[in-house]
Amino acid sequence: MNSAGSGEAGSLVRGAFRYFPVVPGRLEFAAAVREVILRERPETVAVELPCALEAKFLEAIDRLPEMSVIVYSDEADREPESAIYLPVEPADPFVEAVRSAREIGATVVFLDPDTGERPHAPGLFPDTYAVRVTGPDKYVETYRLYPPPRTESLVKAAEGVAWKLQGADPCARTLVVLSLNLLDAVLDAMEVPSEEPHMRRRYEVNLLNPHPDCLAEITTEYPYLQERYERFRAAGGDAAAIDRPRVQLALFREAEEAYTLNTGETIAVWQRRLLARFTRNLALAAGDLCASLFDLALAARSIVDDNYGWEVWDLGNRYAVQQTECDYPTVRISGDQVWLHTRRMQLRRRLPSMKRRLRPPGLKPRKKEKYAGEWARQLNGDSICSYPPEDLVIENYGRYLKKKGKSILSEERARVERFTTSLLDGIDLRETIRNWHQRTIYVRSFGKVSGEVGSVIVIFDEDREDRYPYCTTWLGEHANESDMAYYATNPFDHLVGPGIGRAEYGGFLMSLPARRMYDVWSDPDYDFAETKPERLLLAGLEYSLERLVVYVAAKPPRSVFRSIAARMGRTIVYIPIGQVSPVTLKKIRVVHVLDGYDKRAIAQDYVW
Repeated sequence: MNSAGSGEAGSLVRGAFRYFPVVPGRLEFAAAVREVILRERPETVAVELPCALEAKFLEAIDRLPEMSVIVYSDEADREPESAIYLPVEPADPFVEAVRSAREIGATVVFLDPDTGERPHAPGLFPDTYAVRVTGPDKYVETYRLYPPPRTESLVKAAEGVAWKLQGADPCARTLVVLSLNLLDAVLDAMEVPSEEPHMRRRYEVNLLNPHPDCLAEITTEYPYLQERYERFRAAGGDAAAIDRPRVQLALFREAEEAYTLNTGETIAVWQRRLLARFTRNLALAAGDLCASLFDLALAARSIVDDNYGWEVWDLGNRYAVQQTECDYPTVRISGDQVWLHTRRMQLRRRLPSMKRRLRPPGLKPRKKEKYAGEWARQLNGDSICSYPPEDLVIENYGRYLKKKGKSILSEERARVERFTTSLLDGIDLRETIRNWHQRTIYVRSFGKVSGEVGSVIVIFDEDREDRYPYCTTWLGEHANESDMAYYATNPFDHLVGPGIGRAEYGGFLMSLPARRMYDVWSDPDYDFAETKPERLLLAGLEYSLERLVVYVAAKPPRSVFRSIAARMGRTIVYIPIGQVSPVTLKKIRVVHVLDGYDKRAIAQDYVW
């Protein structure tokens, strides 16, 4: 057996001790620690963790993969607001060292006698994603070429660790897992006998269960990545599962699916390219190779909108195994309680007015199921109805489209002539400027439009791929509410409350007066139609009691429908969908379907 000070130059093996330096809290080193322990199977694993917390730390290890938080105070300050929080998370290399050591039956030794503040200042290590390329040995070697200056607290901590190691079994094969910035100081301290340090006394050491909603604020690695790390452990080490860029791409893609489901909006290719570029630049600005969850959410909000930013943050905070009910107290902990110099970002569903900005900021929290399938069990299927506030919005928009349709038809029939004795309906500036060299003023006379608009059809998507299978017709409940036929996504595939489904319109038809419309989708008179929009248009022509029918879509109907309309004494007024406000279209495209009239009393608490 070699002496404790022997070993090849540059080697981290000293007798029975093999030193394995890590960057605290980083996933790449957690994976490397596990690989070394499973390969070399040491008899003892010594970890740089406070001895005073050993009992509670081992309890937290037993709870994994559920995360825990150890809270304690010291003899210098026992005020509740100055408590120290120590998250116990799966992707931390010290946690992984203890966890893997217990799996192979190795003895676990806690090395930190807890003499003072632990010298783990953030930002002193290069981005650990480099380990994926260089390997941990090259990373450590490069770091040791340019070590940071040794502070008094660092030397004090190293002497305490060395004292514990010098008292360990010198014959047992021992893997020493300690912080990278402490490595050289510990190696130097091991060359001379160390005195027993003065240990701090810790008071009221408690183990708490952090609420699932606060995990992203208090953990070093974001929960979505740690969930992938758990799968990596279970799968026996598929490195692709924890490759940061791949995980970020998967996060963006899953968030995009949720964003499309919840808002009906899609993300364009150019936005995806900008997301990649922006997150790269944010990471470089922070001196990292890969962006943090905060930067990912910031990029999503900046490139797309607040809704997408919220989806990215919410998904990044997902950690399915974390429970709200357990044998330990469940608490909500903010990032300010755990970290210094935290950053804040506000995500809002809608841009508030000036008066609303005077109110406390924040998102309206969405209610969630207590268990999977809770809301689905409350469906009875006896009847369906709409959500009245949405009815008012869509009725008002229908009246707006009727006015716009008449306005477009009037402009098509407008006549421009030279000014003689009357200004008619006003000066035509375009024609006047075009003929300004003649020093002549031109005026415009709008054509008279006889008749009113009876039906309104709005087509968001022609549904060539059958994305909108939910086709239904419902009747107005009073004289001012239109009969309506529409096709949409299935609302009960996306429940937002008990018996409350959320869907996205593909297209709809509105017609007054109410309570006249037969089921459009089963009416054989419209079997001539080749698509769902054509069926709605045929129904709109037939149910309209007025001469005009407004049709809003990306492209006009086939010419045969104008002939059909003429034979029925109707006129189709086509409005390109690009001419109406996309903000308003986004607002009216969402529909909530309630499973019974009794759901209207509670719908306001769940509809967003």
